[in-house]
Amino acid sequence: MYSVKEIYYTLQGEGIHAGRPAVFLRFSGCNLWTGREEDRHKAICKFCDTNFWGTDGHLGGKYEAEALVQVLDELWAPSDPQYKYVVCTGGEPALQLDEELIKALKSAGWFIAIETNGTIQLADGIDWICMSPKANTEILVTTGNEVKVVYPQAQDPKQFELMNFDHHLLQPMDGPDQEVNTFKAVAFCKENPKWRLSIQGHKYIGIE
Repeated sequence: MYSVKEIYYTLQGEGIHAGRPAVFLRFSGCNLWTGREEDRHKAICKFCDTNFWGTDGHLGGKYEAEALVQVLDELWAPSDPQYKYVVCTGGEPALQLDEELIKALKSAGWFIAIETNGTIQLADGIDWICMSPKANTEILVTTGNEVKVVYPQAQDPKQFELMNFDHHLLQPMDGPDQEVNTFKAVAFCKENPKWRLSIQGHKYIGIE
């Protein structure tokens, strides 16, 4: 059984695929924070802006693989099936996205993307890997499509240039210092042109 916080159809708001229609499959649970506010002070990742605790979100619940794929298919029904794109996120989706679910998704024609913190080895068969590293963790996912560093953190983004990723993105950290963080991220990208600024566009236009 897979524990799911929420499932919804929207546009990808950030990264290389920003603006692309996508079904977001948000799994419950993370290995860097419980998701409870009372535990944030002792979390490894303290700046998370996502509610991934529990299964009480839209279409949240406990699912078997085939039932979960059916829900995704129903959300995509109005759209051209050749563009079926699911973003597996969390929390940390690698805790649950396994070979059984990947096989079921591929059989139904889904292009599978994952947004991972990179601390857990991934199952085979994922089409697009976005790794967003967090400071003070051991990164095990060193190959993928995009590395997206939330900035600033207590780590130098340039260390990830040594890993095998196609795209290097810098995303300003949300919160009370977002404006300052955005200026800092812009300056970093201008000084290091291998990096591209990633803006959370969905927040600016008011969609999920």
